[in-house]
Formats: sequence, structure tokens, C-alpha cells
Amino acid sequence: MSTIEEIEAAIEQLPRDQLFSLVGWLKGKFEDEWDRQIEEDVKTGKLDALAKEALAEYRAGQTTPFPPRE
Repeated sequence: MSTIEEIEAAIEQLPRDQLFSLVGWLKGKFEDEWDRQIEEDVKTGKLDALAKEALAEYRAGQTTPFPPRE
């Protein structure tokens, strides 16, 4: 396995079109991992306290619509 430094050096050598392709792939990879993490956090209850707090604030009228109504 390559080190981060080796990967960074290799990226520096990429032609622009390959760099853009890599960026697109990394963006997709990041988004997929983010979604998996959120799903895992929901399943394990890590977000329960935040959900309860948000619902309590909503029910108390302490929230504003998003996007704001004009």
C-alpha cells in the first residue's frame, strides 16, 4: 500500500484530464462513505438525541422554515 505522500506525488504528475477524473471519482466515493456513515449512525442511535432536540425545538416554535419563506 502506498503512503499518502506517495499518492500525493503521483497525483501531482497526472495530466489535467486524469486529475479531473480522479476528483470526480473521489467526490462520489466521499458521498457514498458519508451516506454509509449516516445510515450507520441512525441504526446505532447516535442521532437520536439530536432528533429529539430538533423535534422539541420545532414543537416549541423555535424554528424557521428552510428555505425561508419570502
